[in-house]
Amino acid sequence: MRVSLKDVAAHAGVSVKTVSNVVNDYPYVTAAMRERVQRSIDELGYRPNLTARHLRKGRTGIIALALPELGNPYFAELAAAVIDAAATHDYTVLLDHTGGRREQEILVSQGFRARVIDGLILSPIELETEDLRDRTGDVPMVLLGERDYDLPYDHIAIDNVAAARAAVRHLIGLGRREVAFIGDRRGRSEPAQLRVRGWREELAAAGLPADDGLVADTDGWGHADGAAAMARILEAGRRPDAVFAYNDLVAIGAMRVLHERGLRVPEDIAVVGFDDVVEGRFGAVTLTSVSPDKEAIGRLAVESVLARLGGKPTEPRRFRADHRLAERESTLGRGAANA
Repeated sequence: MRVSLKDVAAHAGVSVKTVSNVVNDYPYVTAAMRERVQRSIDELGYRPNLTARHLRKGRTGIIALALPELGNPYFAELAAAVIDAAATHDYTVLLDHTGGRREQEILVSQGFRARVIDGLILSPIELETEDLRDRTGDVPMVLLGERDYDLPYDHIAIDNVAAARAAVRHLIGLGRREVAFIGDRRGRSEPAQLRVRGWREELAAAGLPADDGLVADTDGWGHADGAAAMARILEAGRRPDAVFAYNDLVAIGAMRVLHERGLRVPEDIAVVGFDDVVEGRFGAVTLTSVSPDKEAIGRLAVESVLARLGGKPTEPRRFRADHRLAERESTLGRGAANA
């Protein structure tokens, strides 16, 4: 049987309004009264009707999160961070999968779910500025990722250039001098371009050449793409002493090919990935990786949507989430501490 506010009020010997004030965290309730009501809530097992609460405010209590690759561990972990952050505000998250396709990203951004959601968090891949310029509707939207649209939407990203530089600096600091980059998609991906830029800048700062022969394009960013790119570099007669990969999946694919060719990681070739997904921490050789603060990205995204729902702020905001380099065996050798 469902416990109501009236049941709690009768059990605590207070008014329904007092119970409502406690449930809704009204600030002007004495500590003694709050404790008394909370004791009754706990004893009766009362659970607030969140749907009714949101509807009273003219809202649905749902935020949509649109991601390009639900099968990619990074986006799965990011989704978990968004869901956890939304739950602290009594919001439910509706997941949309765009596949990184422009037409699907346009559909999502133009509000085809506007009647059932209060806000949208979108991580676009192929979306263009003109696709958003004439966006209609009043559903708040927050953008994730490195693509800067210079439009009035809150945007959350990490500094990809700085992160890439930190990865390459780590390799150079270990004495590596021929650092390959795997995962470029020239003209198609701003994140890849920014990471290649960081690779170039850090090599130049160390007085080392940025050899285009050590930059490998990929069709995608999965294990097979990394394996194929690593194989092409080796079959071209090149033997870098380090690899910086676009993401962890590409890095893991590259490491598999190195193993098959009898090359040791990191003794012969050190490898750094990007995203710090769980899979990279449990391989035969644990993976050094750039680790974005996914929890912060999720929290900032949810808080940005809710701020917009609350009518503030008026100006679009740009957030930079932190990152760090998680150093592991793929660069430091066997037995290295798991950062």
